[in-house]
Amino acid sequence: MNDLERQEAPTFPPLMSGEEVTGQQDPFEIACLRATTGCDAGLVLYRLDANSLEAALVFAPEVPLAEAMAMLPLCGVGFQNALGALAPPEVAVHLEWNGALRINGARCGRLRACASNDDPAAVPDWLVIALSVPLIPTHDDPGLTPDETSLFAEGCADVAAPRLLEAWARHTLNWITRWETEGPQSLHAEWRGLAHDMGEEITQSGRSGTFLGVDEAFGILIRDDKTTHLIPLTEMLETP
Repeated sequence: MNDLERQEAPTFPPLMSGEEVTGQQDPFEIACLRATTGCDAGLVLYRLDANSLEAALVFAPEVPLAEAMAMLPLCGVGFQNALGALAPPEVAVHLEWNGALRINGARCGRLRACASNDDPAAVPDWLVIALSVPLIPTHDDPGLTPDETSLFAEGCADVAAPRLLEAWARHTLNWITRWETEGPQSLHAEWRGLAHDMGEEITQSGRSGTFLGVDEAFGILIRDDKTTHLIPLTEMLETP
């Protein structure tokens, strides 16, 4: 590693540690493997290249999975806070309930979740939340994917990926502390202000209707012509 690479490597706040994955390894997959075999909570596995920022954060929940899944929207709020501090003021970040990230209205990466089990009432051994953000367009012709964008295409070319990663870790840790000490109310209020398509017609998990909001555990409420459906956030879990 040369001096420039060393200077640009991300640094992480207390209670977190970072580890770069090599080659084309997926930090999400590696984080789940490391969590399964045993690792400290707060480990951030990451890969930074010219095209994308990929990272995954390991949690060791002390609450049932249904409650711990709040870490998915929490990490989204952490990302919005991080990019908001680094990007030009006209750059708008919004969050989809399912983990998708939107910048200036178009999709720009996503958050994913995986846990040691899928029982909402059980305390999982571990939970991993992954962040993926494209830095440059995936197509030469942006018109082919008008609802997809990249960080640099939205005026964020001066946002260095290592700085964004460490800011995400720092803001996420701040929200974890607030969630633990204040309860979920502050997180709910912050997330609602960033939610994409609130009050609009959406389709999620086979249900179509008006996006009314979320319940105390961030389950989505969708109202159709007959009734209001509740879809728990645990449905967004991926298989280890």
